[in-house]
Amino acid sequence: MYYLDHAATTPLHPEVISVMIKYLQTDYGNPSSKYYPQAMSASSALKESRKCVADLLNCDPEFILFTSGSTESNNFVLKGVVEKYRNKGNHIITSKIEHKSIIETCRHLERLGTKVSYLSVNSEGHIDLNELISLINESTLMVSLMWGNNEIGVVNDVEQISRICHERGVLFHTDATQVVGKIEIDLKKTSLDFLSISAHKIGGPKGVGAVFVGPDDLGLRRRIPSLMDGGDQEYKMRSGTQGMHNIVGFAKACEMAKANLKENNMRLLQLEKKFKEILVSKCPGVKFNGDQINKIPGLLSISIPGINNELLCKQISNQIAISTGSACSIGEKSHVLEALDLADSTSTIRVSLPADLDNVEEVASILLPYISLS
Repeated sequence: MYYLDHAATTPLHPEVISVMIKYLQTDYGNPSSKYYPQAMSASSALKESRKCVADLLNCDPEFILFTSGSTESNNFVLKGVVEKYRNKGNHIITSKIEHKSIIETCRHLERLGTKVSYLSVNSEGHIDLNELISLINESTLMVSLMWGNNEIGVVNDVEQISRICHERGVLFHTDATQVVGKIEIDLKKTSLDFLSISAHKIGGPKGVGAVFVGPDDLGLRRRIPSLMDGGDQEYKMRSGTQGMHNIVGFAKACEMAKANLKENNMRLLQLEKKFKEILVSKCPGVKFNGDQINKIPGLLSISIPGINNELLCKQISNQIAISTGSACSIGEKSHVLEALDLADSTSTIRVSLPADLDNVEEVASILLPYISLS
């Protein structure tokens, strides 16, 4: 079976599993405890893991906080900024094609009185930077725009957006869940205030992620309120005993992603190009949604005239795993495709390729008969 839904989640790499087992069986100590070997081992591993994640993002380890994943990271940032800076303003800017963890958090904040502006996108999935500039006002606290979209793969110009925000004294957050490990992230060059990632998109375990909380005007770690009250873990901003088996697995996945980044990027671009060429040659009516140049390599949103995407996914499910769109929106109309003004989102599938796919031609040969019958 070919698993082509890597935008939803990725399989655990064997080396990640091997590292995790040690912290489940022998080094099971609480990193906040002291004096005995299991606790000291966990404490040391926590420090080293933070460094591994920071190395992948090219930032200082002290700016990395571990969370349960990008959904928590996104909630933590948006809610925390609104609470901390409520005396300075009550306005957030985001877009209509963000992940649901941003959209739903913004709706929650709106019910509590926060004003939220939702940027439109063009047919390729890009925001209008002039609209962004026009919406920033004296009450704007933050702009939150994802680095790469999870359904269509379009990549935002994060560096330019960050510059626009900072020139106007506005904080900038990006959800980088889909680009981490596929596109280089260098937080020493790209000035961000907050960034969210998850381990399970890069061969790590589910249930763990991180948030980059950048420096304030003094160069010190910015402090925002915790989502959960309790202990002093994660610099007193994320209470709760750290799940060390997940954290060390995450760190190993980051280490491998950094080592293989360029090779995997090139491989995904090659696989995507070949897959698209085959589909177009055999089924000229297919359409690839979103910007096909500035995009996440290997992630394709494909509209195929005449198909029912749910039926197609079920028909090929024993041979190929694909999706109709975001795993967080199964059974619902895609707000991303609606924002692109696609007339019929039920004819659209999402394919997210693995870098180690060895036979893209065979994948296409399995898929094509179902397309031609539509």
